[in-house]
Amino acid sequence: MELKLFLAGCVLFVVAIIMQVLKKRFKTAKSQNIFKQVYSWVDTAWTALIMASFIMFFFIQAFQIPSGSMRNTLLEGDHLFVNKFIYGFKVPFTSSGKRYFAIKSIKPGDIVVFQCPPEALNTLEREQGIKKDYIKRCVAVGGDKVEIKNKQLFINDVALDEPYVTLDDPNILKAFNLFSNSKDYQKSWENGKLASVPAVFIRDNFGPVTVPKGYYMMLGDNRDFSFDSRFWGPLPDKDIKGKALFLYWPIKRWRLI
Repeated sequence: MELKLFLAGCVLFVVAIIMQVLKKRFKTAKSQNIFKQVYSWVDTAWTALIMASFIMFFFIQAFQIPSGSMRNTLLEGDHLFVNKFIYGFKVPFTSSGKRYFAIKSIKPGDIVVFQCPPEALNTLEREQGIKKDYIKRCVAVGGDKVEIKNKQLFINDVALDEPYVTLDDPNILKAFNLFSNSKDYQKSWENGKLASVPAVFIRDNFGPVTVPKGYYMMLGDNRDFSFDSRFWGPLPDKDIKGKALFLYWPIKRWRLI
């Protein structure tokens, strides 16, 4: 979105320059008046679009909740602002994802907006080059051991108290031995191979795995109905877009996140 706004602003900027070159061709009072009105609109539009793209890329971006994976913390259709500078500024139009001047690092408990990894897309979406933004809660960072036993999340062998989690399905799906050893499990998870495994094998009993350095474990608060890091693997730091900041719509649900 930011790139599209920037390019649209650049196009209108070029149009504004061309209009200035052609200005002398409008000789009658009527044509000059029309020219001034159109030029005023174009000049305002290119400035606004480039400023908007700058703000959205570096500072604040609006985001709409696309699914129910974060119920009941965030609901489908909720609109919120995302703080894009708190984790640091990215260099525009680069793929490295490296950030500078971070105010804070990503911590477990942060609700984060990120570009979903390719493993989270279906085959058709990958072929078409579709990109999606997801929102989940970070539960672990690089070096943390993660395990789920009968729906209970353990981080570094300590049961985590998660009052924000919704468990709508009373059934506990039993554990399955998907791999002969923990090394194969870890490798398959890191490579996003578990995305193709039926949820029944992973949802309620997962791991243990260790989050690689520079990656994060992202889970939905609606734990029984969330397609998250259990399936498509750890999230690389370069895909992070920002931290959920403020829910502004619907009005009755206004609040800081």
